[in-house]
Amino acid sequence: MRPLTAAILVAACCLAGTAKAERLVASLSNHRVAITSNFSGQDLVLFGAIEPEAGGEQAGKSYDVVVTVTGPRQTYRTRRKARVLGIWVNVDSREFVRVPSYLAVLSNRPFNAITKPDTLRKLQIGIDNFLLTQRVGPDIADTVREDPFRAAFVSLESDAALYTEKVDAVTFLTPTVFRAAIPLPARVPIGNYDIDVKLFANGEQVGRTTTALEIIKAGFEEYVAEAARNHGFLYGLAAVALALLTGWFASVVLRRD
Repeated sequence: MRPLTAAILVAACCLAGTAKAERLVASLSNHRVAITSNFSGQDLVLFGAIEPEAGGEQAGKSYDVVVTVTGPRQTYRTRRKARVLGIWVNVDSREFVRVPSYLAVLSNRPFNAITKPDTLRKLQIGIDNFLLTQRVGPDIADTVREDPFRAAFVSLESDAALYTEKVDAVTFLTPTVFRAAIPLPARVPIGNYDIDVKLFANGEQVGRTTTALEIIKAGFEEYVAEAARNHGFLYGLAAVALALLTGWFASVVLRRD
């Protein structure tokens, strides 16, 4: 074996021996949530465990966890109103293209205490750093967080509890076991959700895992919605018949002799 080849193999073995990483495991208490007519919101629990790499050194490490939950992507339009001749009218608008209908960023302590600002921006940690693409003229791009349309959109979603940040939603039960409470508001959108869990140690990302969540309608509401989707003509006839029957019944009850 030539000296150069031997040196490369020795260096590779040394790197392999020093490149230790933690294994992150996470699971939800329920991977499918059924929404009924009396659903008023709930907290979904995410459990996780950190498994240090065999032979790795855990002593002196301080772990942090950031959980990002994104709902089905949709396109929205935000409008700006102004007073024109004493009347409030829409004077400008901005379209947000395929952005999450639900966004929650959860951690065990403030984001800027977990890692550097450059890393937060690179990994899109926090709503201010999350990419929200907009249609600006012919182009589609993100804008600075101080952009008035972006700020208004985030404010509206936050008021509806659909965009949220919580820096105390992740709790360490032991040094290597944690839980996170994912808030689901009453108006939570239906569809598939992606859950991204990032693990940090001493300011550096050392692990990552993903899982998924499905939110569905259940009960009579789901039956009606499915009938409308799959049997539109019959659904329309039933709706017209119900309207006629309701009108006839009201005329009988309220009739004056």
